[in-house]
Amino acid sequence: MKPLKEYTIPFIGLKEGKHHFDYQIDKSFFEYFKYDEFNDVNVKTSLVFEKKSTLLELHFKVKGEVNINCDLTNEPFNQKLKGELDLVVKFGEEYNDEHEEILIIPHGDYEINVSQFIYELIILSMPTKRIHPGIKEGTLKSDILEKLEELSPKSLEEKETSEDIDPRWNTLKKLLTDK
Repeated sequence: MKPLKEYTIPFIGLKEGKHHFDYQIDKSFFEYFKYDEFNDVNVKTSLVFEKKSTLLELHFKVKGEVNINCDLTNEPFNQKLKGELDLVVKFGEEYNDEHEEILIIPHGDYEINVSQFIYELIILSMPTKRIHPGIKEGTLKSDILEKLEELSPKSLEEKETSEDIDPRWNTLKKLLTDK
């Protein structure tokens, strides 16, 4: 898989100090990673890239919304998201990304591709349970919600009043209370 070219930053030619990069993320970005849980994506990513003499500091910020399906009703809705990630890039003998916030790249590298970090930040900024806001407010009308309400278990009191009780059971209940 060839990396996304527009997310490659050749840091060898940059002066020391802070540099700003902005990216507009859409659905085609996630197609590259073969991630198809989003219906639509509109996320702005801001990257502050600080070059120092011995290391690089990257500060990512994502903000926007993603159209996804509700976990309960499968109704599509726009989920707002925002997140931040700080990453320190050091130089070493070989590539090592075992730590969450520290990336070690070989001394000879002259560029870094940030697409994987943006992808992971957006995915991790999503809530684990995706519930349509209309469900929380009680305003969403859906066939699935109506069917769930219909099939939900009734309370014990409703069951006793709705079902005709066999008179033999009433006699047995009387034995329990006549001690």
